[in-house]
Amino acid sequence: MKSLTVTATLAGDRLIVWKPEEGSKLYKLGFYGKPVGISKPKTPEFNKPLILDLLEGMYLLEKGIIKVLDQLTNLELTVEDVKKYGRIAIDGFDEKYLVYRDLRDKGYVVTTGVKFGSDFAVYRKGPGIDHAPYIVQVKILDETINATEIVRSGRLATTVRKRFIVAVPILAENRVVYLLFNWFKA
Repeated sequence: MKSLTVTATLAGDRLIVWKPEEGSKLYKLGFYGKPVGISKPKTPEFNKPLILDLLEGMYLLEKGIIKVLDQLTNLELTVEDVKKYGRIAIDGFDEKYLVYRDLRDKGYVVTTGVKFGSDFAVYRKGPGIDHAPYIVQVKILDETINATEIVRSGRLATTVRKRFIVAVPILAENRVVYLLFNWFKA
């Protein structure tokens, strides 16, 4: 993976890969990002800039695949710089990033789960190849989850033919506990 170094610019709460050929390479590498104006790319060959969210960008930066430039100063940002920004822009950034990184390191393709009312949609192979079999909601270790929330999430997951997972990141131990809910008819 490290043989590829792509330049991305931090702009707001996103990173932009301006060169389409670099964006296409990243997309081919693991379905990273979304090309501007193409909601469901049919091919990794597109002639548009690529938008990465902060979690994807952080992962790629840590892996040495991208370098990140500040939009205003054009100076290169460090991993710590991007983490600091992520903590401002995203509630629970560290916890969500730990889950994102854990799933990616296990070989899954992870995208935003907003359209499913969750933090992540998780694919075995990738968008356009298979459907995401899982939706993942990140919950902080001390956070409570009530029965109504579990039922609501489970019903939504069942409706969209996905399995509902609660991910509990344990930052102090740098690990994630996953709770998979199985639904059955009585």
